[in-house]
Amino acid sequence: MSQVFNFSAGPAMIFPEVLQKAQNELTNWLNQGVSVMEVSHRGKYFMELVTQAEKDLREVYNIPDNYLVLFLQGGARG
Repeated sequence: MSQVFNFSAGPAMIFPEVLQKAQNELTNWLNQGVSVMEVSHRGKYFMELVTQAEKDLREVYNIPDNYLVLFLQGGARG
Protein backbone atom coordinates (compact mmCIF):
# COMPACT_ATOMS: atom_id res chain seq x y z
CA MET A 1 0.00 0.00 0.00
CA SER A 2 1.40 3.41 -0.91
CA GLN A 3 1.57 6.19 1.63
CA VAL A 4 -1.10 8.87 1.30
CA PHE A 5 -0.17 12.50 1.94
CA ASN A 6 -2.81 14.94 3.19
CA PHE A 7 -2.07 18.65 2.87
CA SER A 8 -5.53 19.92 3.78
CA ALA A 9 -6.31 22.09 6.80
CA GLY A 10 -7.27 19.06 8.84
CA PRO A 11 -7.39 16.43 9.99
CA ALA A 12 -3.66 16.27 9.46
CA MET A 13 -1.27 13.38 8.92
CA ILE A 14 0.59 11.98 11.91
CA PHE A 15 4.17 10.79 11.60
CA PRO A 16 4.43 6.96 11.71
CA GLU A 17 6.81 7.20 14.69
CA VAL A 18 4.21 9.13 16.67
CA LEU A 19 1.50 6.61 15.79
CA GLN A 20 3.76 3.74 16.86
CA LYS A 21 4.53 5.38 20.22
CA ALA A 22 0.82 6.09 20.79
CA GLN A 23 0.00 2.47 19.96
CA ASN A 24 2.58 1.16 22.42
CA GLU A 25 1.58 3.60 25.18
CA LEU A 26 -2.12 2.80 24.76
CA THR A 27 -1.70 -0.66 26.26
CA ASN A 28 1.41 -0.18 28.40
CA TRP A 29 1.74 3.42 29.60
CA LEU A 30 5.18 4.11 31.14
CA ASN A 31 5.74 0.35 31.39
CA GLN A 32 2.99 0.13 34.02
CA GLY A 33 1.30 -2.79 32.29
CA VAL A 34 -1.91 -0.78 31.84
CA SER A 35 -3.07 2.07 29.62
CA VAL A 36 -3.20 5.71 30.76
CA MET A 37 -6.99 5.34 30.71
CA GLU A 38 -6.82 2.67 33.43
CA VAL A 39 -4.61 4.39 36.02
CA SER A 40 -5.94 6.41 38.93
CA HIS A 41 -6.39 10.11 38.24
CA ARG A 42 -4.87 10.66 41.69
CA GLY A 43 -1.89 8.37 41.17
CA LYS A 44 1.72 9.52 41.12
CA TYR A 45 2.38 9.04 37.41
CA PHE A 46 -0.86 10.63 36.26
CA MET A 47 -0.34 13.64 38.53
CA GLU A 48 3.16 14.04 37.06
CA LEU A 49 1.59 13.98 33.58
CA VAL A 50 -0.92 16.70 34.51
CA THR A 51 1.76 18.84 36.17
CA GLN A 52 4.00 18.60 33.11
CA ALA A 53 1.09 19.32 30.75
CA GLU A 54 0.23 22.47 32.69
CA LYS A 55 3.87 23.57 32.70
CA ASP A 56 4.10 23.01 28.93
CA LEU A 57 0.86 24.91 28.26
CA ARG A 58 2.02 27.85 30.37
CA GLU A 59 5.31 27.96 28.48
CA VAL A 60 3.88 27.59 24.96
CA TYR A 61 0.99 30.02 25.46
CA ASN A 62 2.77 32.34 27.90
CA ILE A 63 0.08 31.89 30.57
CA PRO A 64 0.89 33.95 33.67
CA ASP A 65 0.93 32.42 37.14
CA ASN A 66 -2.10 34.43 38.25
CA TYR A 67 -4.27 32.47 35.74
CA LEU A 68 -5.52 28.94 36.37
CA VAL A 69 -5.16 26.20 33.77
CA LEU A 70 -8.24 23.99 33.80
CA PHE A 71 -8.43 20.54 32.22
CA LEU A 72 -12.10 19.95 31.48
CA GLN A 73 -14.12 17.37 29.58
CA GLY A 74 -15.23 18.57 26.19
CA GLY A 75 -16.28 17.60 22.73
CA ALA A 76 -19.96 16.87 23.28
CA ARG A 77 -22.67 18.09 20.93
CA GLY A 78 -26.25 18.88 21.70
